[in-house]
Amino acid sequence: MNYFGSVGFGNLATILSNEGHSLGGCIQLRSDDGASESGCITLIIANFTSYTVNMTAMYPDRKRCASAFIFSEYPFGTYSLPTGINIETTHVPALLSWNSTYCGDGGCKRPGLGPIKFKTYKVENCGNVPFHYPFSMEDQDDSNDWFKVICTKTANEEKLPFLNINGTNLQILNFNFLDGTLTVNHSITYSNCRKNHHNGMSLNLTGTRFYYSDSRNNFWSSGCGNLITIFGNETNNLLSGCLQPSCRINNKTSPIGCPFSIPKGLSSFFANLSTKVDSSDYRRKRSCEFVSLISYDYYNFLDDFDISNRTHVPIQLQWSTLISGECHLNDSSDTSCTFNGEYCWSRLSSIHLCACYRDTSDISYSRSCKDGKCDNYKYCNILCLNTPNSYCSSKFCPPRYEYNSTGLLCERKVQNKNTRNLKSIIVGCSTSVGTLLLLLATWSLYKALKRKQKILLKQKYFKRNGGLLLQQHLSSSEGNVEKIKLFTSKEMEKATDSYNENRILGQGGQGTVYKGMLIDGSIVAIKKSKMVEGKKFDEKKVEQFINEVIILSQINHRNVVKLLGCCLEAEVPLLVYEFIPNGTLYDLIHNQNEEFPLTWEMRLRIAIEIANALFYLHSAASAPIYHRDIKSSNILLDDKYRAKVSDFGTSRSVALEQTHLTTRVQGTFGYMDPEYFRSSQFTEKSDVYSFGVVLIELLTGKKPISLEQSESVRSLVSYFLQSMQENSLFNILDPMVVKHGTEKEIIVVALLAKRCLNLNGKKRPTMKQVAMELELVNASGGNVPEDHGDEESEIDDMIHSWETNPSCSTSRTITTNSVTFPLNSSL
Repeated sequence: MNYFGSVGFGNLATILSNEGHSLGGCIQLRSDDGASESGCITLIIANFTSYTVNMTAMYPDRKRCASAFIFSEYPFGTYSLPTGINIETTHVPALLSWNSTYCGDGGCKRPGLGPIKFKTYKVENCGNVPFHYPFSMEDQDDSNDWFKVICTKTANEEKLPFLNINGTNLQILNFNFLDGTLTVNHSITYSNCRKNHHNGMSLNLTGTRFYYSDSRNNFWSSGCGNLITIFGNETNNLLSGCLQPSCRINNKTSPIGCPFSIPKGLSSFFANLSTKVDSSDYRRKRSCEFVSLISYDYYNFLDDFDISNRTHVPIQLQWSTLISGECHLNDSSDTSCTFNGEYCWSRLSSIHLCACYRDTSDISYSRSCKDGKCDNYKYCNILCLNTPNSYCSSKFCPPRYEYNSTGLLCERKVQNKNTRNLKSIIVGCSTSVGTLLLLLATWSLYKALKRKQKILLKQKYFKRNGGLLLQQHLSSSEGNVEKIKLFTSKEMEKATDSYNENRILGQGGQGTVYKGMLIDGSIVAIKKSKMVEGKKFDEKKVEQFINEVIILSQINHRNVVKLLGCCLEAEVPLLVYEFIPNGTLYDLIHNQNEEFPLTWEMRLRIAIEIANALFYLHSAASAPIYHRDIKSSNILLDDKYRAKVSDFGTSRSVALEQTHLTTRVQGTFGYMDPEYFRSSQFTEKSDVYSFGVVLIELLTGKKPISLEQSESVRSLVSYFLQSMQENSLFNILDPMVVKHGTEKEIIVVALLAKRCLNLNGKKRPTMKQVAMELELVNASGGNVPEDHGDEESEIDDMIHSWETNPSCSTSRTITTNSVTFPLNSSL
């Protein structure tokens, strides 16, 4: 953007386009001494390729030199000539435009501040306008009566804030604390419209605490070919003026700026508009013209400005001035802040405040608090409140501050070291030492109480998490106490990096499993039991946790996950297992990838390993153990993809003479024994049924329940048995099974799975028989006898039972880890 400027004495400088139309102009001020030159500038709103300049003397009796020029890179907002341009200047920089792309910068951020002690100050609202100190709707003393806000309700029940200044009510539009400004709805200064005629006189602020802001307002006008003149508090005090472009150039109704420096402390002004350039038909087409002071922040609304229907415009009034220099915002009761801590201030004098903005997203660093590096202060800005007939200047420093003419700022006075009071030093040092000793004693007592509290809390957790119950079980067992190591809560926090979410291996109904590393460097899996639902501790799950500890302490098998120890002094109990790195069998079956295919040999080996683990649990362990939740997601795979049975939270050990357990029905739908579901009696054959489901998962690669499938194939068990009955087994098998397995091997394993899924538990094989038959298949390639006895009738019975059995009604439900399914004919 280019500006047009002129240096001289009392001349009207006009710039003309290459067609001879006026692009704009400005008036040089008249010098008081009659000798020195002054300057003026104006915006250029049109593009042009050449220009000429006319110079018209406003004071013909004066014959003085003058110059005019265009120049660029001028900071918009302060309208005086750049330093270095005078009557002797022959060249100035100008901008030649070849592109009009604007690139905006992103916002800046800075670190937040720590807490500060302060007294909260009420933030009041009237309608949509918030405001606070020094403005208030409450009654104030005479000195602050200028800041009394009147909240008025309109006819349509809308609340609007007003400020009464010299008998005139001004509507408040916005309040800015650190800028010290108040945006009000001010009447238009000059207008020659028929409906809304204004004589050019502003509201007189003389004798008040308010002045027209010199940095936040600008004069705007509509029209063309007019000379605009602005006078100060007195009509003979010409402030400046500008010349509108010719009507041939600016044949628009939108306003244009008339930039020039507004003097500080301006309390009133007079604006005039007179025809200076052409009186063509363009002018006669305009309904009316205006000149007015308008706030920078509202210049966007000028695009749709309709002067014929507007009587008021936004103008910013200055009620305080931000003075250059830093002050100390004391961290004490002397500091006040808005209730949300957005603004803070403390008093430096009756009219000076130390104030700042504490929002960390503010890009204006000079308006925000800064932390002191060597003391307990916040460094902020000095805000000077105007008084009637006294405008705060930049040199008006608060007490204990002095003006630095070199740096052009207020600085805190440096106290002479020789004048310090020795008594104050002694008292200060004594107080400091005493305070330090008291703090040390208090800190030591606090640490001792904390340690005692932690010990009591750990004892409480140990008891609540079943520590006594575990000790009771272990003391009644033989040779099992040494197998369980009790870890401390500190060891668990360090191993899991304070239970970092990035360490989570998986989550289930019984708890969350983290990957951890012990002090000796060994990698382990740490299971954090889920005993807290919301804020309530579930004591019923303590028994499940202790049950899992007891059962796993009795097991020593290569295909069962190994328990290394537990922790009972944490808020929820933890189990420490050996780390199994390759996930679950469920993931391997249902998320296969081409790089690592699940071959028939791997499937058969994994089935054998699971069968051997269950055979061990049912018969070879010190006491028979029923797992009660065998499923592919509870089968883990180690680094060599060997199967490891896990999750013994619902498992139960039984006496040797017991044949079943009668319990509340628990399990996962799709794997649960229907006989157990009907009778609530869990036997070792119930685990056999669940294994059969895993076996057909390995054969088919399909999920036990697929709700998205059609009703006929929704249940994998029904679908499998139906396929065997219709002699279409190979149509539902996984392609990898068909590709790598022999037909005889596959048929033998399928028939074994069918026997495991028999509705009558007594007709199912034991896990010992299952393991032996699978080992035989693996060793002899499936060359084993086949028993076709009651095969057809059994298949019919099973399919019919799952689909129509009246006991599988909607009155019972099974809860999985995520969904509760009704058992009805649709399944």
